[in-house]
Amino acid sequence: MSPSRLLDFHPPVAVPFKLAIAVLLVAPSLTGALSAQASDTSNKDRQHVRIAVDVPYPPFEYRNADGELAGFEIDLGNALCQRAKLDCEWVVQGWDGIIPGLLSRKYDAILSSMRITPAREKQVRFTDPYAMSPKVWVARRGSDIDIDDMETLKGLSVGVQRGTTQDNYVTERYADTLEIQRYATAADVALDLQSQRLELAFINYPVALDTLDVDDTNSDFVQVGPRINSPESIFGKGNAIAVRPRDKDLAATFNQALDSVYADGTFIELMEQYFDYDLRPASRK
Repeated sequence: MSPSRLLDFHPPVAVPFKLAIAVLLVAPSLTGALSAQASDTSNKDRQHVRIAVDVPYPPFEYRNADGELAGFEIDLGNALCQRAKLDCEWVVQGWDGIIPGLLSRKYDAILSSMRITPAREKQVRFTDPYAMSPKVWVARRGSDIDIDDMETLKGLSVGVQRGTTQDNYVTERYADTLEIQRYATAADVALDLQSQRLELAFINYPVALDTLDVDDTNSDFVQVGPRINSPESIFGKGNAIAVRPRDKDLAATFNQALDSVYADGTFIELMEQYFDYDLRPASRK
């Protein structure tokens, strides 16, 4: 009952004057307290979602000069959480343990350039794909390497990030030809190529651009052969967000948010901030 309606209330039993005044004074404060409590409850009702990311993996995810997480997928993830009204928290996790960490509930989702592959689909539930970045071979400028000539590749060392589709591709196609060196991060692969401890690297094209400047004619490194995105049995259908198999509703929530950022041009706006080529998978064009 509001204070104004209390003034019109005529009980059958007389109410002491002091008691009536106390009711009038307390009622507004009770109303305010209930309103604040309702507001607090609405904030608490926001689903808290922890999202794992493998850092560094520029330009997708890295730490800026202030030590804060930045990059294309960080910006994309923040936009998705805002659209979906999720209370999101970023969790840094090395790639080797990123799926086990999800399944052991260290976090609730993975948004870290993870490709949809048949092997991973047996472990996690994926959203629809949101991106498709090609892979490339990189060598030092002036190297006489023909990626299609197995004889010129015999005994050369190649670096890949362990547990990635790049690792799977090189292992399946070149295990008997190249000396495969596996690393915890793509940055470590690039570092050893720069230090001449590797003769080749097979890495994500955006990483090759960002860390090795393969598009710069003054760079010490060049792309060898074409960009690679097939076969689908190895490279999958594109990058997607991974959640636990039972979290169907969370996957659907992320899919709705992805549809939203694509529909209003936010995805393309973010993409063009970091890339000078089209990152969209075929299903999104």
